[in-house]
Amino acid sequence: MQQTRYKKSDFYYELPEEQIAQTPAEPRDSSRLLVYDRATDKVEHRVFRDICDYLRSGDVLVVNNTRVLPARIYTHTEHGGALEILLLKRLDTKTWEVLAKPGKKCAVGKSFKISDELSFTVKGVTDSGERIVEFDYDGVFENILEKVGTMPLPPYIKQKLEDKERYQTVYAQKDGSAAAPTAGLHFTPELLDKVRAMGVEVVEVLLHVGLGTFRPVKEEIITDHKMHGEYYEVSEEAAAAINKAKAEGRRIIAVGTTSVRTLESAAGDDGILRAGSGETHIFIYPPYKFKCVDCLITNFHLPESTLIMLVAALVGREKILSLYEEAVGEGYRFFSFGDAMFVV
Repeated sequence: MQQTRYKKSDFYYELPEEQIAQTPAEPRDSSRLLVYDRATDKVEHRVFRDICDYLRSGDVLVVNNTRVLPARIYTHTEHGGALEILLLKRLDTKTWEVLAKPGKKCAVGKSFKISDELSFTVKGVTDSGERIVEFDYDGVFENILEKVGTMPLPPYIKQKLEDKERYQTVYAQKDGSAAAPTAGLHFTPELLDKVRAMGVEVVEVLLHVGLGTFRPVKEEIITDHKMHGEYYEVSEEAAAAINKAKAEGRRIIAVGTTSVRTLESAAGDDGILRAGSGETHIFIYPPYKFKCVDCLITNFHLPESTLIMLVAALVGREKILSLYEEAVGEGYRFFSFGDAMFVV
C-alpha cells in the first residue's frame, strides 16, 4: 500500500475557546459520551455512565494505572529570575530528565535550590533540549515532591484545581507520569464495579505519560515527527488475560491512547501480546493496522496532535474530523477535563 504523506494541517479543526473544559465533570461519570459505531457508521450522544449499554460480557477493558506526580516545580535562578522544571522521566534513583523553562538558565554544571530539603544540579542536555538533572535530598523523594511540586495541568487549563485527586484516575497506582491518562478520569469505583458485574474483565497495564504523549508536532510532514520515549510495562497476568480474550474472539477495549500505545508496542505482528517492560517510541497514525486493540474510549484531543492522529488511524482521517465537527456543534467539552468518545 502506498504511504499517504499526511501533513500536520490535515488534522486541524476549529474549536471555540469556551469549549475547552476548565474543570472536571462532577460526578466523574456525568461527562458526555459520543459513541461511534464503525460497523454501522452510527453516532449516538449519551452520558458516560451509559457506557455499560455498549459493553458486553467477555469484553476486556484495558486501563493505564499510572499515577501523576506533582511534577511541576517552581524555583529561582541565582539572580532571582523565575525557573520552572517539569519532571519527565526517572533515569535512576536521583537522576531525572526534565523540561526546563527557560532552558538557557539551566546550563550544565549549575545547581539550584528548591527548598531546604531539595536541590538539583544540571548534568547534561538531551538532543531535543531536555535537561538531565541530579537531585540532592535526604529521605523519600516522593514525600518531598508532595510538598514542593504542583500538579502539571496543561497550559490551556487556567483555573486552579481544588482537589488534586481529580487529575488522577480512581485506579492510579504507580507514580511516574507528567500528565494524566485522561480517558480514565470518567470512571468511578461504582461504575467499574458495575462493569465487572456485567462480566467485563478490567486489566491493568502501565505507561508513564511524558513528552511522547503531549509534545506538539512541529514538522509539517507528520512522518518526520519523532516520538519521545515513554516507559511501559505489561505484566504476565495482563498479557495472558488479553491473549486469551483475543484467541476467543472477545473485544479488547483500550481506555485512552496511552493504553493503545502500550498494547500496540507490546504486541507482535501475530497479534500476541508479550509481557515485559521498556521504552516505547510508537507513533500511530493512518494508515496503521492495529495488532491488538479493537475499540477505544478516549477524550477529544488537540488539533494537529499525535493523539488525534492515533484516533484517526482507527476511524479514518475524514471521519475523525467529521466526528469532532459534530461534537463541537453539540457543545461537547474538549481536552483533559472534557467529554469522552467511545469508538466501537
